[in-house]
Amino acid sequence: MINIDDLARQAVEESGVKTGICHVFVPHTTAGVTINENADPNVVRDILMEVNKVIPLQDNYSHMEGNAAAHIKSSLVGCSQTIPVEGGRLVLGTWQSIFFCEFDGPRQRRVLVQVVGQTS
Repeated sequence: MINIDDLARQAVEESGVKTGICHVFVPHTTAGVTINENADPNVVRDILMEVNKVIPLQDNYSHMEGNAAAHIKSSLVGCSQTIPVEGGRLVLGTWQSIFFCEFDGPRQRRVLVQVVGQTS
């Protein structure tokens, strides 16, 4: 799980949007994006530990490529998040951060950020 707050903040700043939304999308079937706590790194460790327990790397999957677990994790986590923008800033809770979740890598990945709203 990689913190991508700076990527989203930069997109908001460059857009000039003062009030609107910031949409973060991951165009991959074995990765995802989520929002969760960033104050304590143990939260990320705990999330990954539990996800890996529920969806183990090997579990007699039928998918031939060998990354079925990554596809399942991506579906459960999701491929997008939408964050409100107010006053030209992301509206995240005190402890919240945006995380890119890599379930089948490392690989070359893209994260798309689109900011929509009013500039004045």
